[in-house]
Amino acid sequence: MTTEVDVRAYNREAWNGEVARGNMWTRPVGPEVIAAARRGEWSVVLTPRKPVPREWFGALKGQEVLGLASAGGQQGPVLAAAGARVTIFDNSPAQLGQDRMVAEREGLDIRLVEGDMRDLSVFPDASFDLIFHPCSNCFVEDVRRVWREAYRVLRPGGVLLSGFCNPIMFLFDPELEGEGVLRLKYRMPYSDFTSLTDEERRRYTDKGEPLCVAHSLEDQIGGQLDAGFLLAGFYEDKHIEGDKLAEYMPSLCATRAVKPSAR
Repeated sequence: MTTEVDVRAYNREAWNGEVARGNMWTRPVGPEVIAAARRGEWSVVLTPRKPVPREWFGALKGQEVLGLASAGGQQGPVLAAAGARVTIFDNSPAQLGQDRMVAEREGLDIRLVEGDMRDLSVFPDASFDLIFHPCSNCFVEDVRRVWREAYRVLRPGGVLLSGFCNPIMFLFDPELEGEGVLRLKYRMPYSDFTSLTDEERRRYTDKGEPLCVAHSLEDQIGGQLDAGFLLAGFYEDKHIEGDKLAEYMPSLCATRAVKPSAR
């Protein structure tokens, strides 16, 4: 990873900007969604389209839940309204502000913490029953540190729900994709920070957009297993409408991983 750019600092400011621009993942849920969640009628997503199976959560009421890199006023307030005790941990102050707004509007008790998803040292070991981690680890360099920290802060028997990208979605020529053509251009390992020319990178930085790192499936899935988790659920999902690759294959994954209980 390049030493010329502070990845965390860059993406913090980029996501603050996405809040100002109204990115779809920064728009807080409305009062009707919270009211429905309080009635037991709720769903949330780890990936763009498919709701997470309700059975993946177990008995949510009363659980200590960590929303890991999941601010934006969307999933956390829904889980809190459904009865969980929710902490949201995120790199973007503006994204955390969206959760704060919903919590104040709806009278929800949500703890908000700013930080780097690779470093959860603010939390003691075995602090949470469940971690909800939607697609966001493409914004850090070392995803294996994320899995190790998640394992540490979960209690034995705790569950990690995570969404992440198939790295193939980063390897096509973006200019041709805009013309409806999929042509491989880049190789793994891939990073917006190091795999692009300065001119190519300005395609994103001139607009203040977040920059991404493509993590291999070995690091995404194998990294969870190496951290100590047992894989207990898996599905794939397609990207948002308008994405050319979505016409051919799902390019996002979701996993349910369990920290084994002590014997």
